[in-house]
Amino acid sequence: MIGLNLVYPFAGLIFLAFAASALRDRTNPKRLGNAGFYALVALSLVAGDNLGDLGNGVLVLGLVVIAGLGLMGRGAANSTSPEQRSEEAGRRRNRLFVPALIIPVTALAGTLAFKQMPTAIDPKQATLVALSLGVILALGTALFWFRPRPMTAFDDGRRLMDGVGWAAVLPQMLASLGAVFALAGVGEVVGGLVGSMIPHGSLIGAVLAYTLGMALFTIVMGNAFAAFPVMAAAVGIPLLIRGAGGDPAIVAAIGMLAGFCGTLMTPMAANFNLVPAALLDLKDRNGVIRAQIPTALPLLAVNIALLYWLAFR
Repeated sequence: MIGLNLVYPFAGLIFLAFAASALRDRTNPKRLGNAGFYALVALSLVAGDNLGDLGNGVLVLGLVVIAGLGLMGRGAANSTSPEQRSEEAGRRRNRLFVPALIIPVTALAGTLAFKQMPTAIDPKQATLVALSLGVILALGTALFWFRPRPMTAFDDGRRLMDGVGWAAVLPQMLASLGAVFALAGVGEVVGGLVGSMIPHGSLIGAVLAYTLGMALFTIVMGNAFAAFPVMAAAVGIPLLIRGAGGDPAIVAAIGMLAGFCGTLMTPMAANFNLVPAALLDLKDRNGVIRAQIPTALPLLAVNIALLYWLAFR
C-alpha cells in the first residue's frame, strides 16, 4: 500500500539532492552548515523509523545546533542570469504557471480518486500521495519543456531553501511542541481556567473561548497545528462537542481556521511572515504582518460567527 512509507523517502531524496547542491555552491561561505542541515532532514525522512526515539532526538538537536549557531547562509550563485530569466518570461508569458498549477490540480484530483482505491493507496494519506505525484509530474513537465541541466531544478530548489533557512522545519517543530503540551496535560489546565471564566451553559462564551484561544495560542506558538491539541483538549472537546453537542468536524475545521487567523498576525510564524519579508528585501521586517492584520481580524470574526451558527444545528 502506498502511503507515508514512500512519500517520506521521496521527500528525503529531494533534501539529499539539496545537500549535494549546497556542497557544490562555492559562493556560499556557510555551505557546510547548509549541507549538514539538509542531510539531517533527509536522514530523518528516509530512516527516521529506524533511528528510534533517542536517535531522532539527537538528530533534532543537531538541527537546532546548526540553526542556533548561525551556520546556515545564502550563496550568490544563480543557474541563469537576470537577462535570461527576463527573456524567458517575456517569451513564455503566463504559460510559465503551467508546471505550478499541475501540483494543486493533481493534489485535488488525486485525493478524490485515491480515496476510492483503499487497497492501493492509504486513504488517510491520499492527499500527501497525490501532492507528491503532482510534484513529480510538475518537475517532469518543466524538465521536458525548458530542457535545463539535470541539476538546475535541484540547485534552484536549494537556493529557495537557503532563503527560507532553518524556518523550513519550524511548522513540524511547533506541531510536535503542541503534541508534547497535550500529553503533558496543558489542555486540561487551560480548560480548568477557561471553565472557571465562562458562565455555566454559555454557548457563545465557549465559542469565543475556543476560537480566540486558538488564535492567541497560535500567535504565541507560531503554528495552529501546535495550538489545536491544547485548545481541543481544553475547550473544543469537553465544552463544544460533549457539552453542547457540536459537530466534531465543523468544530475542528473552523477552530483551525481561527488559528490560521493568528498565523497571519505573529512573527513566530517565521516561515510565513518573516521569510517573505527577507526574500523581498522589505525595509519593515514586520511589513507582511502589518499588511495581513486588517484581513486576519475580520476573518476571525467571521469564523466565530460560522462556528456558532453551523456547528450546533
